[in-house]
Amino acid sequence: MRAEIVAVGTELLLGQIVNTNAQYLSRGLAELGIDVYYQTVVGDNEERLQSAIAIARGRADLIVFTGGLGPTMDDVTRDALAAYLGRGIELHEPTLAKIEAMFGGRSAELIERNRRQAMLVEGATPLRNDTGLAVGNALSADGTHYLLLPGPPREMKPMFDNDGSAWLRGILGIADTLHSVMLKFAGIGESALEELYMDLVRGQTDPTLATYAKEGEVTLRVSTKAPDARTAARRMEPTLQEIRRRGERYLYAEQDVGIESEVVRLLTEQRRTVALAESCTGGMVAALLTTVPGSADAFLGGVVSYSNGVKHDLLGVPETLLEGEDAPGAVSEETARAMAEGALRAAGADLAVSITGVAGPAASEGKPVGLVFIGLAERGRETRAEKLQLSGDREGIRIRASKRGLYLLWLTLTGKGEA
Repeated sequence: MRAEIVAVGTELLLGQIVNTNAQYLSRGLAELGIDVYYQTVVGDNEERLQSAIAIARGRADLIVFTGGLGPTMDDVTRDALAAYLGRGIELHEPTLAKIEAMFGGRSAELIERNRRQAMLVEGATPLRNDTGLAVGNALSADGTHYLLLPGPPREMKPMFDNDGSAWLRGILGIADTLHSVMLKFAGIGESALEELYMDLVRGQTDPTLATYAKEGEVTLRVSTKAPDARTAARRMEPTLQEIRRRGERYLYAEQDVGIESEVVRLLTEQRRTVALAESCTGGMVAALLTTVPGSADAFLGGVVSYSNGVKHDLLGVPETLLEGEDAPGAVSEETARAMAEGALRAAGADLAVSITGVAGPAASEGKPVGLVFIGLAERGRETRAEKLQLSGDREGIRIRASKRGLYLLWLTLTGKGEA
């Protein structure tokens, strides 16, 4: 089954909003065993939308629309499809009753254009909208299937997950669906990860493996098509066990989460706390940790010690390390250790991570761009430090240094290796 996603909205073409619906739908359709071959974005223009429909119909069995089902005159998706198919528009009475009840509860007048949200392409199956007003449409015509969903993600997602997916399963007779496990790795690059599992990648049949890299982390997706989750889990388990065995030093989660989430979870479970001392990362590690709900119980605070003065005054880094002819300098193993120890002491934490380095674009202290030192202090243990030579632009270096700091913390919390 080939599918095309058609996102409708001039605001998408103007770059005013990001088309997150396409990503969500592509993943959802893949889980149903439907292959998405094309994604199209078209503005709020009925003529251009009909042209997009004609093109999509020539190369897809299923066309999924998002957007253009609202009450205004530029919401043209339903009308454009009806005109293209030579069908009329009909009223869905239950949706109209819902709209009338909502306006009545607000003591507001129901104007005619609001009735547009209760309209269906003639012969379409209505899809309920649990979080909004516009009814969805599902229909088949001349061998092509059409799914019309609202544009706002908070309306589109539940409509697709519930009535939309059920309609697809029933109309298309889908038996096997795609089941996936997302394995998240840190401390290893994409090429090194592929090398670690090269024989599994080359010999894959079912399940299949695919890698996806972001700055500082890699995702390995293991997938199979099966009629239910239990069958899929049984089929994938031997491969998952082998992946776990080889990559235990790098595999931090078996779901699509950032390593910061796992660090917070481990700290919370162990009832331990962490503090930070950041220089070249400028508070990025702190920002990552504080995006995780519940991080307040584990993260005590941090110091962005960009200048030597702050390193000395707030973290207690000796001036002899920072300045002078024989000083190792701000970007050094010695300073990274001292920064971590200073953060540990100042916050009264159980652990502390420090990062100091040269993010670029120019060298500093005569040291090259990408040179980074990460310190890790732990109460009752000797402070450790790691040297990195990272490549890339300023932002990439900062992200990878931040993720590496979290990875070293994860290694410590899991006991899977010394930093």
